[in-house]
Amino acid sequence: MSLIPTLTERIARARTDLRLGLPVALRADDRVALVLAADGLAEDRFASLAGMGAPILVVSSWRAETLKARAYDGDLARLKLPADATPDWVRSVADPKDDLSSPMKGPFEALRGGDAALERVGLQLAKTARLLPAVLVVDAADVALDEWTVLDVSLTAEWLAAPVTHANIVSGRVPIEVSSAGRVHVFRPNDGGEDHVVCEIGQPPRSEPVLVRLHSACFTGDVLGSLKCDCGPQLHTALDQMGSEGAGVLLYLSQEGRGIGLANKLRAYALQDQGFDTVEANHRLGFEDDERDFRTGADLLKRLGFSRIRLMTNNPAKVAMMEAQGIEVVERVPLQVGRRAENAGYLDVKARKSGHLL
Repeated sequence: MSLIPTLTERIARARTDLRLGLPVALRADDRVALVLAADGLAEDRFASLAGMGAPILVVSSWRAETLKARAYDGDLARLKLPADATPDWVRSVADPKDDLSSPMKGPFEALRGGDAALERVGLQLAKTARLLPAVLVVDAADVALDEWTVLDVSLTAEWLAAPVTHANIVSGRVPIEVSSAGRVHVFRPNDGGEDHVVCEIGQPPRSEPVLVRLHSACFTGDVLGSLKCDCGPQLHTALDQMGSEGAGVLLYLSQEGRGIGLANKLRAYALQDQGFDTVEANHRLGFEDDERDFRTGADLLKRLGFSRIRLMTNNPAKVAMMEAQGIEVVERVPLQVGRRAENAGYLDVKARKSGHLL
């Protein structure tokens, strides 16, 4: 094996760089640019980037809609920075927390024409690093790139669109409350992301449809018992049913906050306190309604030898994705629990806007 990092490893490194506040170099056929995340932007690094040229701020079309800025590139907007722009200004455009108290941020001048592939990859890298989808981009054709992680735009775009694969790192017996015959597997994605966990209850047969729950990690609901969602009750009800039937598979997926990460989920919670619903909050942050990749669950099931399942879910999108990935869903098992006054609005939005069967 070569000691030189592969494309996968350099993309993982680039995500870490962005989280640390470092720039990443992106190279297209006719362009080279440095990309710096707006989330956590430091004064000195902003000054250094601005000293290299005229940075532009790239935001998603959802964030642009909130800002009343033109998204000429369809899924994103390239915004010119005013001459007196500061890191505080950049952060205020990227983060909607003060939108209502400081609504006048424009008018914005959006760029149009030309290829935005480089900016698109930069935005995707920030998003998959669980940062706000907003990046500063400055052309750097005459800059030596020795100090930065360098990625080819077309290869990176292709890689980001491909499904992630996983390796079973370790398995161990873990007796749990619903079953003394519990077995936990830790799967590590090949993209350097967070590990996923699969818990087998009993000894589920591979030759028959198995009761399965794809559960996205929810620190606030599963651990703290938050009343804002139904995640905790769904998790424990699923485990109880698997224990009662004597067999089942729980996939505990590291896709907090519908795939936007814990920090961004709490940002969404703050927006909900301002009167926005779950979907509106995600859009104001610049994200889609749901950023999860359900292909992950299908890959884990296949690696454990399961191909036919009884899926515990209220979300038809999960059923459709499992089927599309070659996992036969012989039955959708409803999981309608945990409704209370504190989360009634949240559940109503899931039904009305996300198609959940509640």
